[in-house]
Amino acid sequence: MNQSNPYTMSTLPNGLRIVIEHMPDVRSAAAGFLVRTGARDETPDVAGVSHFLEHMCFKGSPRRNWQQINIDFDEMGSNYNAFTSEERTFYYGWVRKADIDRQIELLADMMRATLPQSEFDMEKNVIIEEIAMSNDRIEHAAFEFLQEKVFAGHPLAWPVLGYERTIRPLERQAMADYFARRYAPDNMVLIVAGRVEPQQVIDAAAQYCGEWKPAGDRSNRARPAIRSGTAVKVIDRFQQQIVALSFPAVGASDPLVETAQALASILGGDNSRFFWNIVQTGLSPRAGAYHLDYADCGLLLLSGQCKPEGAEKLTEALQREAARVCKERVEEREVQRVKNKRRTALAVESEAPYYRLVQIMDDVDCRGAPRTVAERLADVDAVSADSIAEYLAGYPIDRDGFLISVGPREWPPLN
Repeated sequence: MNQSNPYTMSTLPNGLRIVIEHMPDVRSAAAGFLVRTGARDETPDVAGVSHFLEHMCFKGSPRRNWQQINIDFDEMGSNYNAFTSEERTFYYGWVRKADIDRQIELLADMMRATLPQSEFDMEKNVIIEEIAMSNDRIEHAAFEFLQEKVFAGHPLAWPVLGYERTIRPLERQAMADYFARRYAPDNMVLIVAGRVEPQQVIDAAAQYCGEWKPAGDRSNRARPAIRSGTAVKVIDRFQQQIVALSFPAVGASDPLVETAQALASILGGDNSRFFWNIVQTGLSPRAGAYHLDYADCGLLLLSGQCKPEGAEKLTEALQREAARVCKERVEEREVQRVKNKRRTALAVESEAPYYRLVQIMDDVDCRGAPRTVAERLADVDAVSADSIAEYLAGYPIDRDGFLISVGPREWPPLN
């Protein structure tokens, strides 16, 4: 195995892609199924079905009921879970290297979920409770409101969890139809990282997944229009106000994505400008900047939380820092600080099969192929004060974006 190119890639006749990273210096292995479907692939009447389906894949398979699925994960000592986002659903398990074949088999069995009606009815209540819990957190309420306004008229506008009004009437057959289209091998990738023999993984994939039938369903994802403006949502039960500014940004596959993330860290990460000039001055107990990236677009978010009467001053501070970073070149020491933090994170993650699994998943989904750790580090090294200036020239944050305000105060007044 070539250390400079540790990947083996293969595709089964039914379209299932297999991406393997051989990590000879570890004693464990992780496997995961990437399903290239999420909230933005849903129609408005079934908003939330992708996340609901993720739950149902743990509730019964051709070979196991839900109890046996949990028992089999635990008997392997697997660290396992799944998550759903706007663009993907991912199921994974991290085990000792000796158990990787068993882990792949279990995950593959779950990918043919039987969606038992009794479990569907019960789990629907769990999802509705999750939605209620999400609505009780002001951070979630504000983020969902921002998405709703910035991406109005596009599937990115609704939350991954969906709404009670779409989940409650959802029928099992509607989920089964979505499942058959989206969980087809030609829309999935099996990713394995760790101390594995690539041919054994490919053979296991052929054994457990080779009979799956392709669907030929290709999502026709339309690029969203990113809107500007102002929107206010009054929620009386909260004691704090959240204000957030959003601006168009690069997507996940853009060469400047590391630069966008570095800019967000300089503005609103640990030990950042927001920390010293907003949090430490008492304007907000919590203020941050975040780069949110999708396959074809992105947002740079500047946000903070405060007492309702402090919303004006907090917003002015966020705008002031945004204007300053556009007008004045960032300092090299700031760039080096965030680059060093990023390098450390990549170094730590490179030693654990699970984290490599997630990195490979992101690369395969957004770029078509995995990057080595060295290639990822090279992308970090390429970030500079010049690249940040170049980024801000193309994606300025010192002009109108979208301002949202969520909390008990009706501010700012709308004409």
